[in-house]
Amino acid sequence: MNSNNNNNNSIGLPPSGSLARTKSDQLVEKVAAAFKSPPAAQNDIVAASSGEAGSGSLLRKSSRRMVTAASPGRSGGIAASKNTHIRKSRSAQMKFELDEVSSGAALSRASSASLGLSFSFTGFTVPPDEIADSKPFSDDDNPEDLEAGVRKPQFQSEPTLPIYLKFTDVTYKVVIKGMRANEEKDILNGITGAVNPGEVLALMGPSGSGKTTLLNLLGGRVIQPTVGGSITYNDQPYSKFLKSRIGFVTQDDVLFPHLTVKETLTYTALLRLPKSLTREEKEKRAIDVIYELGLERCQDTMIGGSFVRGVSGGERKRVCIGNEIIINPSLLFLDEPTSGLDSTTALRIVQMLHDIAEAGKTVITTIHQPSSRLFHKFDKLILLGKGSLLYFGKASEAMVYFSSIGCSPLIAMNPAEFLLDLANGNINDVSLPSELEDKVQMENSDADTRNGKPSPAVVHEYLVEAYETRVADKEKKNLMFPLPLDEEIKSKVSNPKRGWGASWWEQYCILFWRGIKERRHDYFSWLRITQVLSTAIILGLLWWQSDGHSLRGRQDQAGLLFFIAVFWGFFPVFTAIFAFPQERAMLNKERAADMYRLSAYFLARTTSDLPLDLLLPILFLLVVYFMAGLRLSAGPFFLSMLTVFLCIVAAQGLGLAIGATLMDIKKATTLASVTVMTFMLAGGFFVNKVPVFISWIRYLSFNYHTYKLLLKVHYGHITLAVNGLQIDCGSTEVFALVAMVFGYRFLAYLSLRMMKLQSGA
Repeated sequence: MNSNNNNNNSIGLPPSGSLARTKSDQLVEKVAAAFKSPPAAQNDIVAASSGEAGSGSLLRKSSRRMVTAASPGRSGGIAASKNTHIRKSRSAQMKFELDEVSSGAALSRASSASLGLSFSFTGFTVPPDEIADSKPFSDDDNPEDLEAGVRKPQFQSEPTLPIYLKFTDVTYKVVIKGMRANEEKDILNGITGAVNPGEVLALMGPSGSGKTTLLNLLGGRVIQPTVGGSITYNDQPYSKFLKSRIGFVTQDDVLFPHLTVKETLTYTALLRLPKSLTREEKEKRAIDVIYELGLERCQDTMIGGSFVRGVSGGERKRVCIGNEIIINPSLLFLDEPTSGLDSTTALRIVQMLHDIAEAGKTVITTIHQPSSRLFHKFDKLILLGKGSLLYFGKASEAMVYFSSIGCSPLIAMNPAEFLLDLANGNINDVSLPSELEDKVQMENSDADTRNGKPSPAVVHEYLVEAYETRVADKEKKNLMFPLPLDEEIKSKVSNPKRGWGASWWEQYCILFWRGIKERRHDYFSWLRITQVLSTAIILGLLWWQSDGHSLRGRQDQAGLLFFIAVFWGFFPVFTAIFAFPQERAMLNKERAADMYRLSAYFLARTTSDLPLDLLLPILFLLVVYFMAGLRLSAGPFFLSMLTVFLCIVAAQGLGLAIGATLMDIKKATTLASVTVMTFMLAGGFFVNKVPVFISWIRYLSFNYHTYKLLLKVHYGHITLAVNGLQIDCGSTEVFALVAMVFGYRFLAYLSLRMMKLQSGA
């Protein structure tokens, strides 16, 4: 204290605190004014400030006030992210000017750290607890794109429902159907563990060890009678309410390729966020997630796919994570989020998961072969081998545990590689415990030893036994204690009601517009337009200005009308076949998360195709109708168009039914080819007198009914028969086509509903 007063007196400052505070404020104002002053004026200010430097604490307070005044955009959000470069330049400029002022006042150089600035005066040192208080800008205030540099995103700040996940003696079996008898195969054998909010649990193990199966069980994605053991969420069993609290990122990036990043996250927000939020608030949440994940640079870029260029692999994975964290989940499950990524991008993804967990969420992820830097980011670790538990505990203590049972690496190596080698039974460059060495010497069978070393089966048996005898009982006892949680929190988890984010009508509207935006690129591709236009021009040239008044002319035009009925019956069938098989992964993913009702999806999926399906036929008929010289009148033209529309919608329903029933593109294509060929042959043009025992087929053929309606439109006023086919009033054909429109679609909906029941979703 005396040294401080001496310093004050030596530079001519009175001991009064108020006066000193005033001088310090004046110094801050002069330094801030220096940002707008010319170089000469800045030098004068620096020189003048050399006689006005006060105590260290006063300058710290002033620097905080200066930073607050000079950075109006520190509040975060979208504006803060957009003005990142402005804040960075201001921060750098203030540091430079502050150093100039400090040097003019005979101050030592400020020591800069990532958390702030520490000023050291002659005879005075800032206490460590005040260093953090003096930071002008932190890394948290400078969000950058994850691809460009490491930053710590600020995830949703609203409170998250804490969920403590426990699982004890979890087992799972699958039934393999054989030629003579069914065989049961064990996938998981008594897995026990727990993870709390704020922690990241990693599931490690070789391929086929059961990591993904365990993740699906913990996430509620597999609910079958072959599952054993106990899985609790805040000491409560799984309920449908948890679907709105669980985020699940699959290993494959299941996204619509033609939607942009912003559109993808916006549609997810509109469907999944609760009804209490308005549409504007949901859209704002999507924008916030884009900036939190560092996706602002590519927010207007299409996701892309096999044949469409889009975002990078790391950005695609972040979009998948954004689809789940947008609902502020309490539990986040990820299946190998680093697969196919380079080590730097993988590290950033795992760091992001760590930041998500710090926001109060529980994160569980499978990981295949992480780098050493990735491995040390995990809080807890489960090591699986052949479906058995080899280790559960803190990731930082895994090497210590295996050293305690006699297994330690003989060379410096990645801890993850060492653990995977042990789980595979590979003990090269690994010291052997004495128990295994004794067993090798005692065993004489070649099946148990290889070149004097124990076989993988023996190593696996030893590791399982070691864990069960040393750690398993202790961990199970720890899980027996009830959680110190309020009954209100526990009751929220056990709520049996589903939480839909939107009403049925809102779900339908959102899915309708999403379907149009996604499939408009396919429907209006230059290949499809070229195919339809070229066919129309060829038909118009072959039937150029044909005569419909003579008998021979009517016979020729009847062939053209039959081809129109066949073409617009064949074309929609093979377009609609791919609808549900191609979207099966997306449907399973979104239905598992309760994003929408199946009925809303089905109706939106089928009706969103109609505007797109009906534009090309209009273009086709405009070319063919007038080139071929068909009945030139407004009534017949629009009736012909309406008849073709009915044929298209009925044929589309058949394609949807076949695709939804088989859910296999090859099988569906084969069945559709046979069906369409049969309908074409029974359409009434090739065979007039069909045998009685097979004549019923023609009444199931939309080609037959469409052909008769077209004949009625063009020749009903002239004759009662064309090519031996009787022309009726047309009401029967219209009724049959309308029945096909709804009947085929109802069959497709039932097939989707049965698929849902079989999958257990």
